[in-house]
Amino acid sequence: MCGRKTLTKGKMEIIEELSIQIWDDSFDHKPNYNVAPTQTMPILVYDEQRIVKPMCWGLIPKWAKDPHNLPMFINARSETLTEKRSFSNLIGANRCIVIADGYYEWRKTSSGKQPYYITKPDRSILPMAGLWSQWLDSQGVPVFTYTVITTAASHDLEFVHPRMPAIIEKENINIWLDCDNNNSGSALNLLQPLQKGLEACPVSNFVNNVRNNSSHCIVKVNEPPAILFK
Repeated sequence: MCGRKTLTKGKMEIIEELSIQIWDDSFDHKPNYNVAPTQTMPILVYDEQRIVKPMCWGLIPKWAKDPHNLPMFINARSETLTEKRSFSNLIGANRCIVIADGYYEWRKTSSGKQPYYITKPDRSILPMAGLWSQWLDSQGVPVFTYTVITTAASHDLEFVHPRMPAIIEKENINIWLDCDNNNSGSALNLLQPLQKGLEACPVSNFVNNVRNNSSHCIVKVNEPPAILFK
């Protein structure tokens, strides 16, 4: 599961790192150290160009009559995407990249749950595979939402949590995004555990409260020590 993440970079950093061509300026993006479900964040889609649009975390299927009667789809398991009504019709046309530069998981210990911050050592963007949907509210106003696709954790990260976001290597972003020129099969083949270059660092319980949103959320604590996997 991925239920909390970060996007600590500013607009221009994201545009440069991901070669964004169009940025929807209808929302004010600010660095976020504690991104939680229901929050609106910049999401990368493709329509002949790389476009960033604001979307809310927690996918609402297009067919939903009342989203309050449905579970919050913050994650979608890669293994069952084609079997779930909420996701199967999105795979061929509504793939997206969830822009993040790290995420949190909680490891169960004898003394409670220890939060870990998982990212790349250079803090570069972790492009997470996602699906998006457009739902119309009772007034006919479109609401754009997304979900993060997860896969089994890599061998080195299993000690923290059995699941992890499906991270798309930057050279494969176009394959995932371009639904017109890349079929679902080739895109789904990309949903594999990222096996290299992630750092898992214990952080304080400060991050547990979603209202805490500062760089203190990702400060390493002394014990247990940080673990780097190459």
